[in-house]
Amino acid sequence: MKFLGNMGISPRTIKYLTERGYQAKRLLDEELERLPDDEILSKARSESSVILTNDTDFGDLLAASHAPLPSVILFRLNDMRPDNVNGYLLRVIQEHSDALQEGAIISVSERTIRVRRLPI
Repeated sequence: MKFLGNMGISPRTIKYLTERGYQAKRLLDEELERLPDDEILSKARSESSVILTNDTDFGDLLAASHAPLPSVILFRLNDMRPDNVNGYLLRVIQEHSDALQEGAIISVSERTIRVRRLPI
C-alpha cells in the first residue's frame, strides 16, 4: 500500500510507514505543497496512493466527483502529535485495508473510526 501525506502530516508519520514496509511520501518532499486539492486527488489516483490528511475538503471533492478512488484517511484528532496519529493509522491499516484498497474515506477521531465506501 502507498501513502501520500498532505501538509498537516508529520514527516515522522511518513517515516513510521516506511519503516513498516509501506511506500510513503509527503507533498512537501516533492515541493508540491501548493498543489490544489483536486490535483492532489489526481496525483494520488494515478499513483494508487491513499491520501493522509486533516483537510475535510477531500471528502467533499470525492463526493462531488463520484470517483471510486483514491482512498482518504481524514484525521479529526484533537492530538495530532505523530505518535498519536501513528497509533490510529496503524489501527486503520490493520482493520480496514480492504476498504482502503477498494476506495473509502476513513474519518478518524478519538471517539470513532468511520468508513464510507466510495463512490459516494
